[in-house]
Amino acid sequence: GKMEEGKAYSQDGVLGHLEMLEAQARELALKQEEMEQQEEKLAGLKARVQELRAQRDELRAKVELQQKQLLEKGVVKDPAQPSAQTVLEWKIKSIKAMLQIFYLTGISGKLTKRGVCFCISTAYEGTYLGSYYLDILTKPEVRIQRHSVPIFIPLEQIAKKYLQTDIRRFLSVLSDHLNAYAGRRYQADQFEEHFSDRIEGTLQRNSLCNLLVFNYNVSSNRKTFLFNVKLLYGDLCCSLPTEATISCTPSAPASLAEMAAAHSEVFRHTALHKAFDSLSNAKETQD
Repeated sequence: GKMEEGKAYSQDGVLGHLEMLEAQARELALKQEEMEQQEEKLAGLKARVQELRAQRDELRAKVELQQKQLLEKGVVKDPAQPSAQTVLEWKIKSIKAMLQIFYLTGISGKLTKRGVCFCISTAYEGTYLGSYYLDILTKPEVRIQRHSVPIFIPLEQIAKKYLQTDIRRFLSVLSDHLNAYAGRRYQADQFEEHFSDRIEGTLQRNSLCNLLVFNYNVSSNRKTFLFNVKLLYGDLCCSLPTEATISCTPSAPASLAEMAAAHSEVFRHTALHKAFDSLSNAKETQD
């Protein structure tokens, strides 16, 4: 009787184990399917971006050609001195063409009585993150009347360099700065939202989100050590760090130096929240 009972118990244990493995397999299959769908969506978005950039470049070439032809037609007697009316017409046509170009790249605008009001939309990997506005006067000279750009974005330096000579370049560079800042802030927010329980203390960041510092634990030989991470974003037009410095206590084993170097590479080439997720998953797999 005891043998039969033990046999039945063994069968139940095997069946239970099989059911658990099947459930895990189903869960992994669902995760894999979800990841494939996200990758497919991201690939579609990247293709759309390339398509829009090609359209933008084509429109830019057309606008430059139109500007050149307009200037040639506007010359009255002295080629170096086009008439005031010609210059005004050229400015209006140039601005309208510019609005059409930038609409394809997240920048829109509308003409006002004294200039143009621009809206720069920001996004990260297809997620809309907010918009910023600039009211630019074109009479009697080009200048920014008011704006909603954060104070820590180097707007004044960008304007000094490009606003008077190339307003399209000015808007493009400003958009790069705003999108990179929004991307860095989004990564930091996602990191805090999803991984605050896996780090020691809190994530430290400055207003521009180009310096991030945090700590997390790693294991070696059944002992726990603390990694201190400092991410520096030296390129303010980029949402990935230029430097990822990871330090550990001096008493840590030499093997952790190699692990820190490997982790540093991951942080430098992957969005913060995705990098930490991959490192956490790798640790769980090893465990």
